[in-house]
Amino acid sequence: MIEITYFVHGTTLDNLEKKATGWLPGELSEKGIQQAINLSKVIKDKYFDVVICSDLKRAVESAKLDFYNRDIEIIRDMRLRECNYGELDGKDSSLVVYADHIEKPFKKGESMLDVEERIKSFIEYLKQNHNNKKVAIVAHKAPQLAFEVLTKNKTWQEAISTDWRLTGDWQPGWIYIIED
Repeated sequence: MIEITYFVHGTTLDNLEKKATGWLPGELSEKGIQQAINLSKVIKDKYFDVVICSDLKRAVESAKLDFYNRDIEIIRDMRLRECNYGELDGKDSSLVVYADHIEKPFKKGESMLDVEERIKSFIEYLKQNHNNKKVAIVAHKAPQLAFEVLTKNKTWQEAISTDWRLTGDWQPGWIYIIED
């Protein structure tokens, strides 16, 4: 069994400007930096064997701040990247509608099923390399929704419609269990 605690990166400048960052690096805003520092205080007593984050700048910066006072390895993994919105990377975030791209990729980008395949591969990596461990992940929206689909037997429609970003139910980490 692997216990994952999933953290999302802090608020970015693109978030504040209502831009879809996708595979662009993204830059944490002052608010995002403070969110990560505050999160580090909330989770200071939680134990993790390893931290794995997306290789995109906003997630790497968040992971370093979330775990800045710990002697813990932070591994970057591109499979944890946000969905590639293709031609919509950097554009108005209202144009990015996940429900319209479950099977159909964004133009010159990915679909939600593509993200799901990346996360399946990542889960296999975890099983082979971090079995019986407590893993912290710092990443993005689409990979988190893929974890909802893969570990909680939700459909993509259910995962999208019950997403905490819509309901306002943020929490300092979401737990996902990977069984053998």
